[in-house]
Amino acid sequence: MPAKIPITDNHMHIDPRARGIEAVKEFQKSGGTHIILVTKPSWSLGIAVKKPEDYLAVFDETVEIASKIREIGVGAFPVLGVHPAEISKLTEYMGLSEAAETMKKGLELAAGYVERGLAVGIKSGRPHYPVPAEVWEASNEIMEHAFSLGKEQDCAVQLHTESVGEPELKDIAERAKKTGIKMYRVVKHYSPPLVKTCEELGIFPGVISVKGAIEQAIEEGARFMMETDYIDDPDRPGAVLGPKTIPKRTIKLIETYGEEPFWTIHKENPEKVYDIEIEL
Repeated sequence: MPAKIPITDNHMHIDPRARGIEAVKEFQKSGGTHIILVTKPSWSLGIAVKKPEDYLAVFDETVEIASKIREIGVGAFPVLGVHPAEISKLTEYMGLSEAAETMKKGLELAAGYVERGLAVGIKSGRPHYPVPAEVWEASNEIMEHAFSLGKEQDCAVQLHTESVGEPELKDIAERAKKTGIKMYRVVKHYSPPLVKTCEELGIFPGVISVKGAIEQAIEEGARFMMETDYIDDPDRPGAVLGPKTIPKRTIKLIETYGEEPFWTIHKENPEKVYDIEIEL
């Protein structure tokens, strides 16, 4: 029996070349109601970026998928941006400073969609794998540029980064603070259940909903969102977590914790972070 509360996945990719709307129907059937829909990396859509405008095809596709999702009765809110791993792809055929410039301009184009009301946030971050010092430095600059754009638009910036503990979260928070962005707009995607640490720093965690993580997070409060990072990749079905995960897990956890914390997690938190309305 689906819960009578909104159930929001803070980070999903939907690809018309893969399961597409079928995956959303699965989410919906299990009780899911709203999706923060994040752009896939350009290369996974077969786009080799040569100039910033090449990202527009990626953004337009995401906006289009969001409207198809809404047609079946699921809320969909696009977050558009440039995957931090793009820096490694771009530097295969252009210099580092040109690659960084291309990515920054791509983020500016994404911010334009937010300005026009077509998206609710920007995606950025830094590589999740080891890179040379100069690439790390450039990546941090790109991420800080995203924070500045987030401040200008007063919108969320969702971050894909390396695995984080307290030191990494502190570093990210310091970089964000410099730009003047509202700290609750800084969303750590794929976050461990470090709810208290994030709260102290002002960052908002999207806790990756692997087994046991949400129980751990709830022990520290309800100031977080839940996400699957569902990739919708035909070569990796069900990665990272399947579309049913969050509805099923939420409905199960309500038996233990009651509905109240989940109203906060699935409705109040995303409403505040993304400046959206989550209605049933």
